Amino acid sequence: MKITVEDCLKLEAFQDAKVLAAKEYLYNEVRSISVLDAETAGEWESNHSAGRGRAEILLTSFAGTRGDAQAQSALIRSVASHGCAALCVYPRPQASGKSAAKAGKPGDEVIRAAEEAGLPLLLMPDGVDYEDAITAVMDRVLYGDNFRNSLISNTIFHLLNFEKHSNFQSAVKEAAINNDFQLILLSEDFNPVLTIETRHQATIQDAIRLGREHNVEGDSQVYKLIDVNGVLTYWGPVTIGSEKYYMFIVDNEDSYTAGEITKLAEIIRLAMGMWKYTPERDARSEFIKALIRGNKSLAYTLQEEAKIDGGDILCCFFSKGVDKEAESLFFADFEKKTEMEILKITEGDETYGMILNLSEESVRLQQQGDCVTLFNKMKENRRARIFHVTGVNSIEGAGDAYKLINESWSFVQNVFPYKRVFTKYELSLVSNCINIQIQGGFVKKNYVELLEPFKETSDHKGRQLLDTLETFVLDAGMNSSKTAEFMDIHTNTVQYRLKKINEMLGVEITGNRVIPGLTMALALKRLERAVS
Repeated sequence: MKITVEDCLKLEAFQDAKVLAAKEYLYNEVRSISVLDAETAGEWESNHSAGRGRAEILLTSFAGTRGDAQAQSALIRSVASHGCAALCVYPRPQASGKSAAKAGKPGDEVIRAAEEAGLPLLLMPDGVDYEDAITAVMDRVLYGDNFRNSLISNTIFHLLNFEKHSNFQSAVKEAAINNDFQLILLSEDFNPVLTIETRHQATIQDAIRLGREHNVEGDSQVYKLIDVNGVLTYWGPVTIGSEKYYMFIVDNEDSYTAGEITKLAEIIRLAMGMWKYTPERDARSEFIKALIRGNKSLAYTLQEEAKIDGGDILCCFFSKGVDKEAESLFFADFEKKTEMEILKITEGDETYGMILNLSEESVRLQQQGDCVTLFNKMKENRRARIFHVTGVNSIEGAGDAYKLINESWSFVQNVFPYKRVFTKYELSLVSNCINIQIQGGFVKKNYVELLEPFKETSDHKGRQLLDTLETFVLDAGMNSSKTAEFMDIHTNTVQYRLKKINEMLGVEITGNRVIPGLTMALALKRLERAVS
């Protein structure tokens, strides 16, 4: 059931509205209605991605562009280019003594711009508020005169044909073929667990990426419209048993309204219950979980079902404290710009994931750099901590990477308190420190004795020099200016202390053969201090 601008003009809230321009476009389809409060065309463009604004009635009083016909005309051209159905103008007097015509009614230049853009321009009657128009239009769009009989009745017929079909999957597939829609069911981690495709105009991965971009993780009862490269998809959450999933329905021919799709989704959900349908396990999430637990044999068993080639695994990571909505946007943008795919499982503010390389082996090094760039963007939130092992290329390597992360992530922050992104180098160093700490004995004694000279000076002096050395080596990357910043002292003071440290240890501390042992000794000391 298609609702047009002309249909809306028959509603009580629009009865006295005047059509000022583009009368021949009153057949424009209407799927939604909202308020236009942008002050410039640029502001409108920045807040409306591809697909947003399509088949939408916009309500405005031009509050931010009063008296500026050029700005109003630019706004009209912008919204028209996004496929908006119509623009309704509410005349609002600015102050006493000014007429509605001067304050809000569009002038000839604005009317001409709407005519040229093919955008119906309506002057709304006095006494009708935004809320009246929004309620009237959404009631009509969602609940119309009647839902399309062919869609609803045919879908019900196929979904409840227990004699012909042996399971829900078979029934919904026939319903989709006969009514020209598609259905994709995703796990909470956005991995497909049921796919009913009747056309192949866009990839599921493209749809998932855009779903993440548009943050479909809400509980709206009306399914959210997302345009995927010209293919209309409607997204919404669904609970099966006690598990949360996401379902998106594809309208192949742009035939149905958002209200009809919402009704269709309700019928499909009811049918799932009647068939006692249980989605197949999320093989990709199970694959990651198996590797996190160190069960490599199970990961090998799941490899084919999850459609993952071990050689494609480029990176394994664990993030903590990253805002989930922001993280989804980071991931979607990353997948869009690179030939890589992110798999993840999320619980609370923790995410385990892996990045798959889907392109030629020759660009693997560049893609490792892309991964590092992604994690550095994610650390913008000061609470964020990201632990990653990049350069993985097998299931064995992925299992070892997660083992390294799990063993050391909670300790590495104590050794490197100023870092928010931790690579395999920091993780390996701390993992070795943990093993040395546990085993004790001769190896630990050797490292501890490297710092003995600091105990031979006065307590205050020794502690001061040792703190400077720790900061210089572990925090500042052996940069004296950064060391001064961290310690809030002058650079000359740092240089003086480093000179005293060289004399005390009898070596040049930045020497290639000296720094590895010193780094390990200092890391051990910080670790011991943290766990004692």
